[in-house]
Amino acid sequence: MPAKLTTLLVVSFAVLLSLAAASLLVAGDPDMLQDICVADYKSLQGPLRVNGFPCKPEANVTADDFFFPGLAKPADVYGGGNLMGSVVTAADVNNLPGLNTLGVSMTRVDYAPWGGVNPPHTHPRATEILFVVEGTLEVGFVTTANRLITRLVPKGGVFVFPRGLVHYERSVGEKAAVAISTFDSQLPGTQTVGDTLFGVAPPVATDVLVRAFQTDGGVVENIKSKFQHK
Repeated sequence: MPAKLTTLLVVSFAVLLSLAAASLLVAGDPDMLQDICVADYKSLQGPLRVNGFPCKPEANVTADDFFFPGLAKPADVYGGGNLMGSVVTAADVNNLPGLNTLGVSMTRVDYAPWGGVNPPHTHPRATEILFVVEGTLEVGFVTTANRLITRLVPKGGVFVFPRGLVHYERSVGEKAAVAISTFDSQLPGTQTVGDTLFGVAPPVATDVLVRAFQTDGGVVENIKSKFQHK
């Protein structure tokens, strides 16, 4: 093989490798290599899975695999001893099998008037874009430089929460609020700050939280008692 051609092939291969590496750094869920991969919930004990669920045989796929009616009905924001005044209803790969490997999902969030809160939380695997359907929300996220970026979002407004950053929403209107959020992941994951630190099992050591929050053990234990351990 001529030297120039060999050099060209080597350079081309290096460029392809660098592009592939860059795509892995910026991508969300991996791109799929087939038209559809409807989640087969019955095969969870099958081969090792890295991302998503095993694929249902295409011959067994129906239109219902791509349909989910759960976002149409308002949630009860006061029921079940709900202290936050908000309820999140998800349409993700766990209840919409057709989303498997597609790298998208969405949620509906219902908020009580004046103070219904979706408490500070993160989505480690996705950027979120929120659309306010009804009411007015105060929203905000915290950068890694500990800067709070916040504003009011009225009905019809859109706000973006960057991937992995702590963020929250709060209803500030006289009417109940409703928001629809979309994510660039089939399963964004949610870590609520309070639950993650004070409701985890086994528990985070009290002395760690005492130092982190610069308080005393009694305060930490009191907060822990308010969270239901998982």
